[in-house]
Amino acid sequence: MNINTFFKSVIDADTASVVICDLEHTVVYMNPASIARYKVDITGKSIKACHNDESNRKIDRVVALFAESRENNIVYTSHNAKENKDIYMVALRDENGALIGYYEKHEYRNKETAEMYKM
Repeated sequence: MNINTFFKSVIDADTASVVICDLEHTVVYMNPASIARYKVDITGKSIKACHNDESNRKIDRVVALFAESRENNIVYTSHNAKENKDIYMVALRDENGALIGYYEKHEYRNKETAEMYKM
């Protein structure tokens, strides 16, 4: 089986939104959770069309930071108090460490309420 199938499966199984962009800011993939959250699939379109000028400048600054060094791979961008989550931009790199894109990562801070190992 193709390794990409495994990676796609991981992203698709995540209950948090995952929006993956290339270096031209084109959305190359949205997982099902992100499409449900934003109620639109913008795959193939610029992520910048969804943001204001200030946010777009911040996106550019983060991508420039990622490009400066292979060590620069994650930036905390905001906290959503209503949903109690932190949002990050994460660098995507090829097998040689070259920057190929980025994605938005959501980390929810609410304590899990489900019973452990309930099957």
